[in-house]
Amino acid sequence: MNDDERNLEIQGLAADLFEVAGVMRRDGEAIARRVGQSQARWQVMWVAATGELTVPTIARRLGVTRQHVQRTANGLVADRLATFDANPDHRRSPLLRLTPGGHEILEEINRGAAQRNLQTAAELGDDGTRRLRELLDRVRRALRTPPPA
Repeated sequence: MNDDERNLEIQGLAADLFEVAGVMRRDGEAIARRVGQSQARWQVMWVAATGELTVPTIARRLGVTRQHVQRTANGLVADRLATFDANPDHRRSPLLRLTPGGHEILEEINRGAAQRNLQTAAELGDDGTRRLRELLDRVRRALRTPPPA
């Protein structure tokens, strides 16, 4: 394969990844909407449930802006699905924690997602998901190298 062909393959890979991400976002919106939530809220709730995290930390993990997560978190707090609790390590950056109701909503969304995940896994076959994740990890590591100047 020559350099032009390699370049076209990577361009095609990027387009495929964007398309898959778009389909997964649309699926996520539909799944979250069943319980009156959005994909953005689901993502913030899911990350918040993994530990004692601040809005900036959640934003970094999701790869989105702090302002986006702040707006989403404020809505979750207004709807009593989460609370802002004092952070002993940083007075001005509280911890976002799910309430019991927030955990219930998250579990309901996750149950709906599990059905879709199993459907997708069946399409990929027993070994497909693992192999795909391994390849994507290789892509991720390759992209950590800064682009040429």
